[in-house]
Amino acid sequence: MITSMNTRGFKSLTDSGSIAMALRLCLLFLASLAAGVAQAAAPAPFDLAGPTLDVVVTRGKTILPASEVPNLAEGDKIWIKPEFPASQSADYLMVAAFLSGSTNPPPESWFFPCKTWTGKCSKEGLTITVPKGAQQVLVLLAPSTNGDMNALVSAVRGRPGAFVRATQDLNQAALDRSRLERYLDAIHVLNQGDPAVLKEVAPLLARSLAIKVDEKCLDKIPLLQAACLTQGQEALILNDGHSMSIAETLTSGPGADLVMAAAATPELGYGVYSPYIASVLDIVRILDSFGTAQFQYIPALSSQKGDKLALTLNAAPSFYSPKSVLVVALPAIEKKASLPPLRPVDPTDIYCAGRSALLLPVEGAPLAFSTGFAHDITLTLSGKDGKTIRLPARADAAQGGYVVNTSSLQGAALGDAVRAQLQGYWGFETYQGPTFSLKNANANAWTLADDDEDALIVGRQDTVRLRASSSSCVDGIMLRDPAGKELKAEWKTVKPGEVEVKLPLQNAQPGAMTLMITQSGVSEPHPVPIQVFSNAGRLDSFAMHAGDSQGTLKGSRLDEVASLVIGAVSFAPGELSTQGGSDSLTMVAQDAQAAAALKPDNGIAARVTLKDGRVSRVTASIDAPRPKVTLISKNVQPSRSSGDSNIQLANQDELPQDARFTFSVRAQTPATFPPDQAIEVATADEAFSAKLTIANGGIRLGDAKVALVTLDPVKAFGFSAFGPLKFRPIANAVNGDWQPLVSLVRLPVLKELKCPASAERACKLSGSDLFLVDSVSGNPQFDQAVQVSDGFPGYSLPVPHPTDGRLYLKLRDDPSVINTVALEVQVLPPSPDEIERDAAKKEAERSRKEPPADASPSNAPAPVPAAQSATPAP
Repeated sequence: MITSMNTRGFKSLTDSGSIAMALRLCLLFLASLAAGVAQAAAPAPFDLAGPTLDVVVTRGKTILPASEVPNLAEGDKIWIKPEFPASQSADYLMVAAFLSGSTNPPPESWFFPCKTWTGKCSKEGLTITVPKGAQQVLVLLAPSTNGDMNALVSAVRGRPGAFVRATQDLNQAALDRSRLERYLDAIHVLNQGDPAVLKEVAPLLARSLAIKVDEKCLDKIPLLQAACLTQGQEALILNDGHSMSIAETLTSGPGADLVMAAAATPELGYGVYSPYIASVLDIVRILDSFGTAQFQYIPALSSQKGDKLALTLNAAPSFYSPKSVLVVALPAIEKKASLPPLRPVDPTDIYCAGRSALLLPVEGAPLAFSTGFAHDITLTLSGKDGKTIRLPARADAAQGGYVVNTSSLQGAALGDAVRAQLQGYWGFETYQGPTFSLKNANANAWTLADDDEDALIVGRQDTVRLRASSSSCVDGIMLRDPAGKELKAEWKTVKPGEVEVKLPLQNAQPGAMTLMITQSGVSEPHPVPIQVFSNAGRLDSFAMHAGDSQGTLKGSRLDEVASLVIGAVSFAPGELSTQGGSDSLTMVAQDAQAAAALKPDNGIAARVTLKDGRVSRVTASIDAPRPKVTLISKNVQPSRSSGDSNIQLANQDELPQDARFTFSVRAQTPATFPPDQAIEVATADEAFSAKLTIANGGIRLGDAKVALVTLDPVKAFGFSAFGPLKFRPIANAVNGDWQPLVSLVRLPVLKELKCPASAERACKLSGSDLFLVDSVSGNPQFDQAVQVSDGFPGYSLPVPHPTDGRLYLKLRDDPSVINTVALEVQVLPPSPDEIERDAAKKEAERSRKEPPADASPSNAPAPVPAAQSATPAP
């Protein structure tokens, strides 16, 4: 028991001067990030091997290695024994300490020392019990010195909140690092085996481990894919809510926003913000503040290596004063475990119970793939006799789910359809995972789709659809002709219970054929009889609208059509589509003007020439012209929010999303607007569209020929629509041609712009919805612009100083236009440190330029090297 503690040395660190100095250093560090200082661009990587910890946790009668324990609980017994190499010459004192929150210094009885080089602890390790009220536990490894125990205890008790935050960040970083290491290991293994597999496996790894994969890497040749997929490793880790809830990370407030904004800038080189980077920055910042003349604290990340915890460091330990203390975080102490939110990738999928290695695709819990927290997982189901069957399952990130060994199902009596559930343990807690539907191949009665029964024609590759209650057991499909010859058919699952089969009928003879379907768990293929017909091409009709340059020919076997002629106008084949045994072929006029001159008429005789030279007749119709209008004028009525926006749009064709847009049109064809007149407005890809009519109030007639159209983009499209809009008239159920309208843009809310007096330091632009900003510059030439990363979620950005009192901004929805930001600049006064530093620089510069009269070459000041020169500070 420790009876006395000397905390004078630690108290000196918490005075107001030290805190102010730490805050100023933090602000200077963030400012240097925004200015693009390369030296501070990235945290040091954790690539130095440290000692290994043997940690075992006992709860009740259950004993687990720490690698399988996501969280501790009150009353848990923890056995800790460090493993040093046999050549270890330095003696380490290990101190295990419990914490009870950021505002509650732990009692001295919560500190447990262990002399790892001598005595009982060196042989048997240290056993401690989680006391009531404890929330965190950390392990300190310090080189043995006189009074080292007192110094360590004093440091923790003096600033418990900082150590609480350090343990949370260490746990978060360790969990994120586990996902990254599993991803990199899988990429390296695949690259050494068959690099060509990476293109297929990388997306599954990304989904399982919540890792960001650059899709451009998958377009490279196989030998270059692995190197590309592992670039910028720390930035690959995406936010995972489950691991954050386990670590109880507290990263909110303006300080976190500023770190996130800096981490997202191109200067840091990471592109998209990574929570792993932020955790490492936070850990280094916190532990650096504990430096004393006796000790300095460096973080040690733990990673699971079998049943042990291997420590990695990002700084080489020092055995000279100040000596390095390794800070290790053990799992958080929680009253209730945070179970993994594992879910099926597609809950509607039905899986084949007859497969020897059954794959169940799951997502939502990366730690289930990267750690040993989920253990003894089985797929549990019941047979016909009601007995429970447990099948061993293992997580495989490269396959994107759990792989189940179904060998014990052989001979088991199962129903045609079975519900099964992943079950096991998450640490000490029992875990009930997602459920899945399983089906036996014996229950599948395959039939041909109704529309495809008479659609198979010899002489070409044809397609049919096969349907059953489930297609999950299909292994292969063969086509057997009347002579008994079998040909392999290409097939794919298009939806649950339906497969599409491409039949090689180019050289086939008409008659009866059989599709042979091979299924897992079934010894004999399942036959499906089909009938193949000879060429029975037919021509049904041709139709087009007056004024158009193309029409549609309908029939069958239209792939054999070479041309179509109406009068003197010739049409050539365009796009062919097939549905339900009927073909539709677009025919494009070779002379667009001559086609547009065709008058409306029905029952016209058109001549069709086939590729083999045969000529047939088909009835053609020239329907009434498509409706046509001309755009007269446009008007944008800003809403209160967009009207008060400090972003001045430079292009009149840009429409703020929350504005009210009105435009007028004049009827051309027909000459007057009919009662059912409609105007459809849509985005360029037609993902969002709205139909405005006289009935719904979207159209108001000025007279029979002029209409006023009103559009509320938010009501019509919602928040996610953006980009160029187009419109077309619709009359008598006939669509007109699309015409360009305006470009829909979403505006961020910019609240304030704060700039330091020195032009060398970046300004800070604050607001909301900043992900809508593409880039910001301080001048209209838009040079030295700051690019905002995709999906930026922060509330502040580092931006250049405005040269003429204004910023210039490109919106993500229309980056081709440079807009002006009218925002008052708040000039920040220089800090006392900056004033002092500036005076020192000026004095040094004056001394260098004007040396004393009695100065000699031996004592003259050396010139400042070019690489160290700097512009004067404000």
